[in-house]
Amino acid sequence: MSSPMHVRKAIHFASLRARLAQGKGGLALRILLAAALAGFLLVFAARSLSSPSPSPSTASRRQEAAECGGGDKGLPLAVAEALVHYTTSNTTPQQTADEIGVSLRVLQRRAPCNFLVFGLGFDSPMWAALNHDGRTVFLEEDASWIASVRSKHPSLESYHVTYDTVLTEADALLELRDHPACVAQPDLASAAEASCRLALRGLPPAFHELEWDLIMVDAPTGWTPQSPGRMGAIYTAGMAARARRPGDGPTDVFVHDVDRPVEDAFSKAFLCEGYLAEQVGRIRHFVIPSHREKDGTPFCP
Repeated sequence: MSSPMHVRKAIHFASLRARLAQGKGGLALRILLAAALAGFLLVFAARSLSSPSPSPSTASRRQEAAECGGGDKGLPLAVAEALVHYTTSNTTPQQTADEIGVSLRVLQRRAPCNFLVFGLGFDSPMWAALNHDGRTVFLEEDASWIASVRSKHPSLESYHVTYDTVLTEADALLELRDHPACVAQPDLASAAEASCRLALRGLPPAFHELEWDLIMVDAPTGWTPQSPGRMGAIYTAGMAARARRPGDGPTDVFVHDVDRPVEDAFSKAFLCEGYLAEQVGRIRHFVIPSHREKDGTPFCP
């Protein structure tokens, strides 16, 4: 029997797929995915073509050595899984081609990097493949969904997280923008100790081990009154960026579904309009510097 969470996901994905299928959006997205992933194939092909032709004796020895299982230059696992997934699946990633393009341009510049994604979905193999040789970590609220995705994409690194908020609390939580416990220090642990309800607790060790170059907030669920909403995820993404180690540069933070009131208000309040770099469709891109670079840096510029 499907869980309520799976029913909501199915309805949401079906709705998104229907919208993307209208016009040329679906075709454009498939072209984008195919082009991005096929780029890896072109790199391997170019390397092969640029190599000098071996002598017959050398070629013969290589042929003998290159029996099945003897090669070490196959496609990276994440790329291979993504290619198979998107060529055999009828499901479409949650974002449109233009929206994906916002993050893709940053990944092309910064990858391989540390990429944190709130949410595990149909687009997860794509993000992992586009960040090849980097570390892409997914945080997901639904443990059964994690198990389902892992069975199909074992190379994806994902962890279960819990949220103690509900969407109906959004207005009250937004008022924490003016609460010193939530904004006084660029440190998530300090905010949690000061009882800032927006600070996520119980995050996996991987969250604290890495300095995050990119963070995407595309979860948890936020389209029903009793769903967790993305209030805590947006706040936590902003605090992780502010707490980044000095000298490592800024953090690119992306928030999807900003056409919805919560994502709109919380991204402006806690990621700050002064850090907004770009908005395309339903996605916003913020560039947040480390607040450890200079003492007394205000929460928002």
